[in-house]
Amino acid sequence: MAEDHRHLALFILSLSGGGAQQRMMTLAHAFAARGHKVDLVVVRSQDPPRQEISPLVRLVALDPWWTYLPWVKKGPWTLASIPALARYLRRERPAVLLSCCHLVNVIAPWARALTRVRTKLVIRIGTHLSRPAVNIQKRFELWQARHFYPWADAIISISNGVADDVARVTGLPRERIAMIYNPVVTPELQEKMRAPLDHPWFAPGSPPVLLAVGRLVAQKDFPTLLKAFARVRAIRPARLVILGEGKKRTKLERLARQLGVAADVALPGFVLNPFPYMVRASVFVLSSAWEGFGNVVAEAMACGCPVVSTDCPSGPAEILDGGAYGPLVPVGDDAALAEAILSVLKRPPDPNRLRTRAALFSVDHTADRYLELLLGPCRGEQPKNTISHE
Repeated sequence: MAEDHRHLALFILSLSGGGAQQRMMTLAHAFAARGHKVDLVVVRSQDPPRQEISPLVRLVALDPWWTYLPWVKKGPWTLASIPALARYLRRERPAVLLSCCHLVNVIAPWARALTRVRTKLVIRIGTHLSRPAVNIQKRFELWQARHFYPWADAIISISNGVADDVARVTGLPRERIAMIYNPVVTPELQEKMRAPLDHPWFAPGSPPVLLAVGRLVAQKDFPTLLKAFARVRAIRPARLVILGEGKKRTKLERLARQLGVAADVALPGFVLNPFPYMVRASVFVLSSAWEGFGNVVAEAMACGCPVVSTDCPSGPAEILDGGAYGPLVPVGDDAALAEAILSVLKRPPDPNRLRTRAALFSVDHTADRYLELLLGPCRGEQPKNTISHE
């Protein structure tokens, strides 16, 4: 079977994966809407999907049976899919295979090498490879990246900070690593942000609400946010809502009580549609210690919500254009974070200006940049993907 130069294959772990895999599904839909033949190739298909798959996209399930054994961890069962992926490539011969997340980024080069097909391999990297490398597993992942990522024909990072990190870890020339921001602003977001919100804290005349969205894990550094909120609360009435779930919940609830702000802090858990909250919040706060991109920052801006963020590696500073669209503060500095929040509450920015900036992270803009790279020259070339900071 001859290669179809309009046939694109996107390779992910499962339909219920995290943000990176959901962004790949968004891209699959955008590519298909532009007339390309698109396969969404998943290691496991039986995990519940977090979004509906477009009828224009064909789902290809590798589904090695041992991936469903409860005692088999994610790494081994992903490696077990190499033969199935190789059979798919040999049978279908897509023009391009685009993979995302470290586990599939490692096995995709192996599968292509086994088949010797001419399929172009592009890997997408959505987080810092070098953070954190604190155990044998993480050090092994760094070794894998150094040895197998160079097998790809092209590498895409989701921010300049991630691209710089990939170059340091792999030893690849920085110019070999393209940067394309995430497809954050979608028609679905525009529709979901108009949904009603039944929450008493957002009633007219209520104190301003600060909003954060993310897993309750160390990366998001919500303890610093709680301490900053306590400082804000000591100066003026305010409330804090953190949407997300995770293993740090108990510690965060205990800290809120210790700080004396528990009555003004809500942790509703994971919320499928956070955008009505973003539309109504007075300030969106990102307190992370690190990010690959910081999708929620762009999403909040698309909702017209003012943003305060840590200047963490990496992504938020790029989205906010070095602070031009929202204050940036040092990581872990609750005093600086509180000061920035108070300044935004006092002088909120123009919501329309924020929405205009967020439009640069739209799915249409991003999909065009991806297609330039996927269907363009293989090595040493990058798409025209630089976002204007005007």
